[in-house]
Amino acid sequence: MKKILLATALLAVVSSVSANEIAPVMDKNTCEKVVYPKAALINEETGSVTLAVLVGADGNVMDSKIEKSSGSKTLDKATAKIFSSCKFKPGSKDGKTQQVWTKLEYVWSLS
Repeated sequence: MKKILLATALLAVVSSVSANEIAPVMDKNTCEKVVYPKAALINEETGSVTLAVLVGADGNVMDSKIEKSSGSKTLDKATAKIFSSCKFKPGSKDGKTQQVWTKLEYVWSLS
């Protein structure tokens, strides 16, 4: 019998913000649908990816970078693609809306 393969997501904002800085808040309903990459399924790749994203004052992702790899380039790229499609409530510094970096984590798991 084939294994049932599921992507288990753990979305966690891991921002370290000071008292005068408010982290962006992701609207999960705006993100691209999570699809386990076919190559990763075939190779039974799993892991956790920590991604830093720069959210602009308009709530769009301006830049992203892998902070901690899952060990799979395929899963790392898929994570970056998913989070780059998300919209955010913008962050602020000193009460002014502006671009802010935040960290997100995604866990890929076969169950």
